[in-house]
Amino acid sequence: MPTASSSTKERLLDEAMRLFGERGYDATPVAEIERSAGLTPGAGGLFHHFRTKEEVLVVGINRQLARLEAVRQIRGAVPPLGNLRAELTLVARYVFLELEEEQELLRVLISESRQRPHLLAGAVDQVVRGTFNEFASLLGRSGGTEVGAALALGSLVAFASAELLLGQPPVDADREEVIATWVEMVMRLIEG
Repeated sequence: MPTASSSTKERLLDEAMRLFGERGYDATPVAEIERSAGLTPGAGGLFHHFRTKEEVLVVGINRQLARLEAVRQIRGAVPPLGNLRAELTLVARYVFLELEEEQELLRVLISESRQRPHLLAGAVDQVVRGTFNEFASLLGRSGGTEVGAALALGSLVAFASAELLLGQPPVDADREEVIATWVEMVMRLIEG
């Protein structure tokens, strides 16, 4: 439920992204966004802040991408640890955290990228490419290949996505056990 301290525009964006992620863009009426944001449904409150429902989608995605980019820049300012196992552990924890924090964005990108490729292709590329490029760079410093990076990161993202987005992990395992196993797998990939 919206907080009284957030601006109406921010509440509309928050609720729209949540609803788009849960139901899909087409299945989310403007009146429901308004109701969820604490406005009178159907009174046109959304259109005092946005020209169209599609603009809400674009602004919401851009806002979440800006947050994601800010986190990446902060992480980029941290020098390498000099310990690949420790760095891989941090990467894995970050992937789980990023997927948790950006569930709404990811659900929207997954559900809407085919219907609205003109709006979302850049966002999908930023999310996928940005994460992959960072990880490939980390593995490359240790002799890993781009293909190895893609397979390693893909396995972690698939596991985390099944758990977080679908609510059904591939196996019933503690997250730290999954991360430790993944780190060992990547270490063998690089060393082998």
